[in-house]
Amino acid sequence: MNKTIRRASLFTLLLVLALLVRATWVQFYEGRALADDKDNRRNAIETYSAPLGNIIVGGRSVTGSAPTKTGDLRYKRTYTDGELYAAVTGYASQAYAPTQLEGIYTDLLNGTDPRLKSVLDTLTDRRADPGNVVTTIDPDGQKAAYDALGDKKGGAVAVDPKTGRILAVVSTPSYDPSSLTDANTAGAAWKKLTTDPDKPLTNRALRQPLPPGSTFKLVVAAAALEDGLYASVDERTDSPDPYTLPGTSRQLTNENPDAPCTNATIRTALEYSCNNVFAKMAVKLGQDKVRAMAEKFGFNDEEQDVPVRAYPSVYPSDMYPSETALTGIGQFDVTATPLQMAMVSAAIANGGKLVSPHMVAQITDSGGDVLQDYDDEAGTKEILSSSTAEQLQSAMRTVVERGTGTNAQVPGATVGGKTGTAQHGENNSQVPYAWFTSYGKSGGKEVAVAVVVEQSDAARSEVSGNGLAAPVAKAMMQAALKD
Repeated sequence: MNKTIRRASLFTLLLVLALLVRATWVQFYEGRALADDKDNRRNAIETYSAPLGNIIVGGRSVTGSAPTKTGDLRYKRTYTDGELYAAVTGYASQAYAPTQLEGIYTDLLNGTDPRLKSVLDTLTDRRADPGNVVTTIDPDGQKAAYDALGDKKGGAVAVDPKTGRILAVVSTPSYDPSSLTDANTAGAAWKKLTTDPDKPLTNRALRQPLPPGSTFKLVVAAAALEDGLYASVDERTDSPDPYTLPGTSRQLTNENPDAPCTNATIRTALEYSCNNVFAKMAVKLGQDKVRAMAEKFGFNDEEQDVPVRAYPSVYPSDMYPSETALTGIGQFDVTATPLQMAMVSAAIANGGKLVSPHMVAQITDSGGDVLQDYDDEAGTKEILSSSTAEQLQSAMRTVVERGTGTNAQVPGATVGGKTGTAQHGENNSQVPYAWFTSYGKSGGKEVAVAVVVEQSDAARSEVSGNGLAAPVAKAMMQAALKD
């Protein structure tokens, strides 16, 4: 064999070896990535070759599957009361990646979760029957919140303080997930939803933090009581009215110039929502102590999963004293979701203990056997002493009984709350956000609620936590506390 033939043979052998190595690499290392690629149509064909499992609310499926009439995708997702539950279920689409519970539990709902496989399924490589997601959502509370928000733009959350069960998650304006399920029609619906200036796909209850305004005063009051700055909610504070922000000539005033806010107690300051009291209190405590208390309640948590990941609520750092003062009234760079402010009221209502909020009770296989029980796994953290919690409960009751939150009164129930009207835009040039957070107790039942109304048809002069958000909270509490 001459030299040229040997070289050609060696080169050919190297090419064959390279092909074998590449084929082995693709098969054993890149195979899973290729299989999971979002553009691999085989995945969609497999997912929609059979009915999906369901999401359960109040013992009833709010999802389903229906045969398709054309194409290689045999089934599509369907929704019952889709707009009502969209902030809970999200959507499962033949064209777009699933969201919310549909996205988190994709494998369970399409039968590919390994926990669903029997021995026979494993041996035959058969796809298991899909499982179901059992939520903690109370259908009456969900509907009460949705109806009360109506055509307002906003979000609302209700939580059971004792168990951490999320009873309602509502975001308005909503959308019908059914419009996105069919690949043949989803494109037009997607374009309409994503270009809508009201952003109906945004989950305002969990994933849109906004300045919480005066509802944040509960966090500052908790920090002051726990730190010993004041012994009780009825001890007078050292709070001039108006209060000059440190290092500036700017004077911070109160919404009601006739309110008794000069040196007011914490109870009176919450009752009349006195800005001067809590701004100075935040400065006196210092930003580190206020932040520490906020973080106990859940602020600055980058992994707040319920199990949908909520956007973090933020208490800032590295501030000037004047900025710290503004955080004391829930402004500057403080932001919160309705979920977060419901957690604040829940911990106060539960004697200072915060139970991990969650909106899935269990996941089950097709036969109803429990694969995972989230109620049993809910953790509890002590946020406040029982004494501080009891004092704040009392002060919050004063707000509802005779203060700025009277529209939240529920006949026959004990209700405490806090209003908030947060500035929006440069120099408060846009319509303010209206907030309300509260707790209600009656006959052994408890609920904590938070509502934000981002925008409504009300005149700017009529925008307030008591006027817009408190009635929504009242409706939610009535639904949760009814016999």
